[in-house]
Amino acid sequence: QVRLVESGGRVVQAGDSLRLSCAASGRTLNWHAMGWFRQAPGKEREFVAAISQSGGKTDYAESAEGRFTISRDNAKITVYLQLNSLRPEDTAVYYCAARRSTGTTFYTSQSDYTTWGQGTQVIVSS
Repeated sequence: QVRLVESGGRVVQAGDSLRLSCAASGRTLNWHAMGWFRQAPGKEREFVAAISQSGGKTDYAESAEGRFTISRDNAKITVYLQLNSLRPEDTAVYYCAARRSTGTTFYTSQSDYTTWGQGTQVIVSS
């Protein structure tokens, strides 16, 4: 079974950029669609971005559109989330998730995913 480990979270200032990484171990991510979710203090976990197994299709939450970019490097079995123009409301624990899939389908619901990482904390100060 694939295991996911997120990294890259830290304390930044509003307007800064950050790149989160999600590395797989135990098995390749080549046959998985991937997603990023986040959970802010006192709130429910929410969808941020998704990418298809092929990498050809992506989708974003409205709050992430135009500022965040999801990408994948299947050779490095890693998925990235580039965060630009960060705002204090982006403060959250960010989780990556995986599910077996092929082609250009992406998934935006938490229930679609079968494997989750432990999360990485992003704090954006004003």
